[in-house]
Amino acid sequence: MKTIKRGILLLAAVLFISGVGFAQTPLKIGYINSNKLMGMMPEADSAQAQVKRYATGLQKQMQAMAQEYQRKVQDYQSNVGTMSDLIRQTKEKEISDLQQRIQAFQASADQDVQKKQQELFQPIITKVKNAIDAVGKEYHYTYILDVSQGVVLFYANGDDVTPLVKKKLGLK
Repeated sequence: MKTIKRGILLLAAVLFISGVGFAQTPLKIGYINSNKLMGMMPEADSAQAQVKRYATGLQKQMQAMAQEYQRKVQDYQSNVGTMSDLIRQTKEKEISDLQQRIQAFQASADQDVQKKQQELFQPIITKVKNAIDAVGKEYHYTYILDVSQGVVLFYANGDDVTPLVKKKLGLK
């Protein structure tokens, strides 16, 4: 009797598990190359040009500071033999301070360029993300993977949703 009950319970469990498996919707996975897509966005070209102009302006300031540093070092080296100890120490401190200012400026400039780039590209990234979300919902995708980030090892059987996102963004 116990064997029959166990058999019936086992059969019921198998039917329940297989029924649950059939009731689930299948996974629909798509992929996109966001780097390629961002390269097609006209806003990205404009933002990149603005970042380049900003970085070029900072680079010019950096070059002016470097030229001033070189001039001070050359002046120091040329006249070090005729300087009093007080003047020599003052010139060395000026050169050292300028070198520290140049290093601080370089670090600050790098951060400023990154901040500017993030500031200009964030609206574009948000626009692309919203388009990807809309395509995912509209075409019932479970996952859309970004192959440009190197997180996908195999995607031959997925659907490339780049054309759908491009259409959603109005790109050709």
